[in-house]
Amino acid sequence: MTPFTFISTLILFIPTCLSFTVIMSDSGVPSALVDAPQTGFSMNNGAKTDHDEQQAVYDIMKATGNEWATDIPDVCRGRWHGIECMPDKNNVFHVVSLSFGALSDDTAFPICDPTRSYMSPSITKLPHIRTLFFYRCFTDKPQPIPSFLGQLGPSLQTLVLRENGHVGPIPIELGNLTSLRVLDFHKNNLNGSIPVSFSRFTGLKSLDLSSNKLTGSIPSLAFPELTILDLNQNHLTGSIPTTLGNCQSLMKIDLSRNRLTGQIPDSINGLTGLFLMDLSYNSLSGPIPSSIKTLDSLQALILNGNPLDSTIPDTAFDGLNNLMILILSDTYLHGPIPESISRLPNLRILHLDRNRLNGSIPTAFRNLNGLSELRLNDNELIGPIPFGKEMIWNMRRKLKLENNLGLCYDGRNGFGDDMGLLSDSGIDHCDMPKPGPAKMVQHVSTPNEGEPVRDSTSVASSSSSYSRGLFQLLTVFVFLL
Repeated sequence: MTPFTFISTLILFIPTCLSFTVIMSDSGVPSALVDAPQTGFSMNNGAKTDHDEQQAVYDIMKATGNEWATDIPDVCRGRWHGIECMPDKNNVFHVVSLSFGALSDDTAFPICDPTRSYMSPSITKLPHIRTLFFYRCFTDKPQPIPSFLGQLGPSLQTLVLRENGHVGPIPIELGNLTSLRVLDFHKNNLNGSIPVSFSRFTGLKSLDLSSNKLTGSIPSLAFPELTILDLNQNHLTGSIPTTLGNCQSLMKIDLSRNRLTGQIPDSINGLTGLFLMDLSYNSLSGPIPSSIKTLDSLQALILNGNPLDSTIPDTAFDGLNNLMILILSDTYLHGPIPESISRLPNLRILHLDRNRLNGSIPTAFRNLNGLSELRLNDNELIGPIPFGKEMIWNMRRKLKLENNLGLCYDGRNGFGDDMGLLSDSGIDHCDMPKPGPAKMVQHVSTPNEGEPVRDSTSVASSSSSYSRGLFQLLTVFVFLL
């Protein structure tokens, strides 16, 4: 893989999931270049880098604190990891990719000097540039995203300005980058709204604006090739646009930790390739839409921290045979737990805690043999626990049942008198009833960065930790040709 392609990583904690990889290829775009990998050793003796582009690269390298590059007589012939060149039909080499920042100990992209680095306007003198990648380059010298980057259209396909400390609004001029396939501004300090001019990115495949301070509503989206949409941890308001259903290639949606209102739109029913949907910690209202059950590829559904204030429909999740993670904590759910949840054959993690669910735990839950984590604590449940001893011991401390009205266990299930995991939760034999503890359940629906949240234990188990922390146990790459 060459640096002018971009790998977009979808991270999921799915123990039995088949890995898949997405490579955003830049092939198929009209170009005057000979579209094949080139190395310094393969260059003909008479081949040289375009003179103006070489001078531009010198300027860009000096602006990032890499003056050593000016000693290289031909940047394409003696290039380093982080620059890619391609020849034209006249055997003149052109720069197509520049990457900066140490992603890992094994990555040898040039490192920026964070105390004095800036983005040189000479970037605009690279007419064939396809990929720009800056990672942690301007953290000690915060600066806006330069509007001159908009002059790189239509050649630029990948623009990654990740964790650079960029401030200010996103320039509307970036809408001129009409060939963009990957746009990643993760974890900066950007404010203002998402530019309407982004609607011009008709071929966009990955959009990550997460962990910023963006405000306003989410603009209408109509990107038929979009696979990843990540806007989590911003200050976005308004409703989820119904046009999201037009992005039928979506595999990951993360709109968590914003201030979105309204209901989940039924238009999502066309997202049959969706693997992950995280809408947690907004102010979304219920009910859970029936369109959810049409998402037959869905593996993780995370809605906790929203005031859904509804019951769980009996057939809400019918047909979701690939669902592994279902998080509905702190959603003001009431009524019984539907038995249909027990018919989810691949369910691994189920959180229904801190709601007002009543009745008993469905007996069919004993068939959820693949469960590794179950939270039913802080509800109004009564009656016997249907799980066998082996199932309880398999989950151990990841089984949370405390603070319910009257759960008990049947000694005939082989628990004996040594079920410390249950007695620690105040649960005894069904023939030894005891009064349920006093309950005080707090519901917090929209904590955002810098705002008060509930106790650290509950926060650590929130959807954020699943979509960005717990999911790090398995990295999933998806190849898109």
